Amino acid sequence: MNEPAPTECRQPLPRNVKVLSAVSLAQDAGSEMLYPFLPAFITGVLGAPVVAVGVAEGAADLAAAGMKLVSGRKAPAGRRRPWIAAGYGLAAVGKAIVAVAFVWPVVLLGRVVDRVGKGIRGTPRDAMIADAVPAADRGRAFGFHRAMDTLGAVIGPLLGLALYHLLDGRIRWVLLAALVPAVLSASLVSLVREHRREDAVDGPATAPAAAAAAPTAPPVRPPLPPVFRRAMIPLAAFAVVNSSDALLLQRAHDLGVGLSWVVVAYILFNTLYAGLAYPAGTAGDRFGHRTVLAVGVAVFAVVYLGLGLSTSSTAVWVFMPLYGAYAALTDGVARAWVSQLAGDTARSYALGVHGALTGVGVLVAGLWAGLAWGPAGRLPLTVSGAVAAVVAVWLFLGRRSTQTVQGD
Repeated sequence: MNEPAPTECRQPLPRNVKVLSAVSLAQDAGSEMLYPFLPAFITGVLGAPVVAVGVAEGAADLAAAGMKLVSGRKAPAGRRRPWIAAGYGLAAVGKAIVAVAFVWPVVLLGRVVDRVGKGIRGTPRDAMIADAVPAADRGRAFGFHRAMDTLGAVIGPLLGLALYHLLDGRIRWVLLAALVPAVLSASLVSLVREHRREDAVDGPATAPAAAAAAPTAPPVRPPLPPVFRRAMIPLAAFAVVNSSDALLLQRAHDLGVGLSWVVVAYILFNTLYAGLAYPAGTAGDRFGHRTVLAVGVAVFAVVYLGLGLSTSSTAVWVFMPLYGAYAALTDGVARAWVSQLAGDTARSYALGVHGALTGVGVLVAGLWAGLAWGPAGRLPLTVSGAVAAVVAVWLFLGRRSTQTVQGD
């Protein structure tokens, strides 16, 4: 197992990682300006039933999951930037559709367009980040990206709340304002520099080898290594108990926290997430991505069991910030781990499979948790926490079976 270089000796992160991180920051600021106000817009302004909120978000998540798989197969190295640009462009179009909607099915259309854009851009963007850095720095690169992305998730709600008060509660104008960072995000993609496959970090091809390989078209569906397939089993088990964050906010409300303070709790979650994402990614490079991921899933188990079993609103202020630590320890770290396990040829497809699996899992988890919610949501949160604890042990005990020469 190769020991990664000390942090102080590492090279600065490449331009593409920084640009793509800035793109994500702007996009998430726009998305999170919209997200907290969407339920009130659908049910209050448009007069739709509450179930319309669930239908819109469920359809959007399903669309995103499907497109992650498609883009993972169709966006090979050297041809990723057009997919990234199209994805961020569609996200801006989707937000515009939502902002001008006068009936709730148009909001559904806008959310689906937005999330289709997310599905299109996510896999090639993550593959481009992985290609830009050496294997020993992938956790650091993904950690930096997730930190910047989540910083946008802190800025967005704060801007949204400020505009909501400045505009005398006119939600539609807040939704229109969310277009500004979304358009800026799509524009910044033009600063990304596409590299040919032979320029990738992990496996530069020699000129004769590249010439010999030129007549052969790359496979549409590159084979996924057995080590990757085995790793997806515990991740799939975790996905089906990892329901929407909106349910945690609902639980906070059920415990007696008012709407404004629920938004504050959500901001605290994102603040801790943004602050810990980069050091968590660096820890993944040093100690192994699977090990850090196991710790993150264990934190998830503590949060869900804590909120599920608690009867006091004080628990919200303990466990919601801690939930940010879970997100930091798993989100970017999982992408870095998948990138390591898949290798160069299957990286984009593997990230697409992982993204699709996660998206479908969130949809399934949201459906069963919503049906089992009851008066206060204690049962689904407790069940999810217990299953997550088992998965955390599974990941930790199985870490040696999926180690690579880079330390995983």
